[in-house]
Amino acid sequence: MTVHQAADASPAQRVSTPVDGVEVLGALSPSRAGDFLTCPLLYRYRTIDRLPEPYSADAVRGTVVHRVLENLFDLPALERTPERARGLLMPAWDELLDAEPGVAEMFGTEGPDVAAWLTSCRTVLDRYFSLEDPQRLEPAERELYVEALLDSKLLLRGFVDRIDVAPDGAIRVVDYKTGRSPTEDFEAKALFQMRFYALVIWRTRGVVPAMLQLIYLGNGEILRYVPDERDLLATERKVEAVWQAIRHATATRDWQPRRSRLCDWCAHQAICPEWGGTPPPLTPDEGRDPAQDAR
Repeated sequence: MTVHQAADASPAQRVSTPVDGVEVLGALSPSRAGDFLTCPLLYRYRTIDRLPEPYSADAVRGTVVHRVLENLFDLPALERTPERARGLLMPAWDELLDAEPGVAEMFGTEGPDVAAWLTSCRTVLDRYFSLEDPQRLEPAERELYVEALLDSKLLLRGFVDRIDVAPDGAIRVVDYKTGRSPTEDFEAKALFQMRFYALVIWRTRGVVPAMLQLIYLGNGEILRYVPDERDLLATERKVEAVWQAIRHATATRDWQPRRSRLCDWCAHQAICPEWGGTPPPLTPDEGRDPAQDAR
């Protein structure tokens, strides 16, 4: 089975600004916080054990489509058409193959057909144009790395797909999703990521974003949310509580699995107690304080 090997450092870690002269409590991204909220054992497998996971056709589609949409806004406004977006697809795909050659092995006798998969990428891109007119948009930032050090000394960081700034200074935070919009059961999980980004922007720019917007290209829906300071303060408390729970799990070496419908998409069922598996043993240094990872 072809697997995606975890890098020595996450993309955020590679571009994070060193925090000098401050005792940092730790660092957390919305993805890793989401992993822990979904299942503490999943957090351990991804962040501490850094176990490899197989490439996913859906995840790779997301990577390629995000790259196309990022590059689309490099073009003059009048050239941002569905035809030009389709033309950007193969260069983005080739760029990913050069960076991660193992992706190609995902296709074959047991995997999806590459031609059909590329067609699905074009379908998703075409759907984008039914939701927004990129000729009328001039994003202020794309694929922006953001970070903020809270008063508690917890460092929050991550990547925002797009930030739009209106003439009056109002900020809209935009995230593209190539899957379908969530049911009510999973809507809060999706909005947590956006509130996380809004909190970071508020703490760094002093402005609460006027709009959080999730664009679901899988079924052509847009989820919008207007945050306020009370929302973001609640998000800050939640993030800090998640971090304390992570530190407790690390100190006690107790990473409990949490069974849910998301287990159907987990790459680690074979070593999960909820599915009859046995987790690999932790090495001695895996009981270290997670704050060390932020220094």
